Amino acid sequence: MTTPAPSSRPPRAELHLHIEGTLEPDLAFELAARNGVGLPYPDPASLRAAYEFEDLQSFLDLYSANMAVLRTEADFADLTRAYLTRAARAGVRHAEISFDPQAHLVRGVPLEAVVGGIAGVLERSEADHGISTLLIAAFHRDRDPADALDVLERLLAMRAPIAGVGLDNAEVGNPAAPFADVYARAEAAGLRRTAHAGEEGPAANIRDALDLLHAERIDHGIAVVQDPDLVARVVAQQIPFTLCPVSNVRLRAVPALAEHPLPAMIEAGMLVSINSDDPPYFGAYVDDVDDAVTAALGLTRDQRAALAAASFRGSFLPPERVAGYLADVEAWRAAGA
Repeated sequence: MTTPAPSSRPPRAELHLHIEGTLEPDLAFELAARNGVGLPYPDPASLRAAYEFEDLQSFLDLYSANMAVLRTEADFADLTRAYLTRAARAGVRHAEISFDPQAHLVRGVPLEAVVGGIAGVLERSEADHGISTLLIAAFHRDRDPADALDVLERLLAMRAPIAGVGLDNAEVGNPAAPFADVYARAEAAGLRRTAHAGEEGPAANIRDALDLLHAERIDHGIAVVQDPDLVARVVAQQIPFTLCPVSNVRLRAVPALAEHPLPAMIEAGMLVSINSDDPPYFGAYVDDVDDAVTAALGLTRDQRAALAAASFRGSFLPPERVAGYLADVEAWRAAGA
């Protein structure tokens, strides 16, 4: 089936989305009951009330604790299906979905259950939800790089349908350099490469992701504005940056949406898109992010269309698919002219 984008918002790609971070409190309690897992909150409302964070680490602590309810292939399938249903209502036409295999393996969940549950739903994402999808295996930068390499080899050996690799989790104190071998192996296997950098860390972390990991795309990257030379480089090379403005505010990396560097990045000519990151935790799916950013920064319809077009241009889709989606964005823009 095809789900048209809401006319009030442009069709877009979501490039920065952690599937584990789409776990809604209601579903968390449903899975907890299914699997006999206890949660340290009496009900979904109490859990949602806990979604107030001091920084990235405080978010990661709760995020990791909630993952205890994800145990079976069916759990991962239900999680993925729920996200796609909500994303279709948001006007998402293409999603590049990250998952964290290490977070589940350390809990004793078989890799086959994780991949099978997510990928099984993604196989039908376009038919069932009108959303094309790609799957990205993200590795934890606060864990041993040798473990990441081992998991990557396991994914390759089982022919997991992953299109690329990423690097996430706590940035401060966890440099990218030790993961160079992991990314070299991914590149040799023909996988695309993205990495979180410059969210809480400095612009130098973005340089390392580009130079040492050969990252083709940067997740977050708001610190880039600290380094004019780096800005000039990413503009010249049109390296995509997947921004998550609401996430940045909720994790206190930016004081308020009105102070977000998004306008400066657009003005510089950077290829930037807006994304949700972990929507229930930050109270905003990508349509909510679009609404919030538009209100806070006074974006015009043309600017919103440009951000949506950048989301497709920054994707790992083949050029012919990108061209088709860009035509849809232009049709949306023109409809409001």
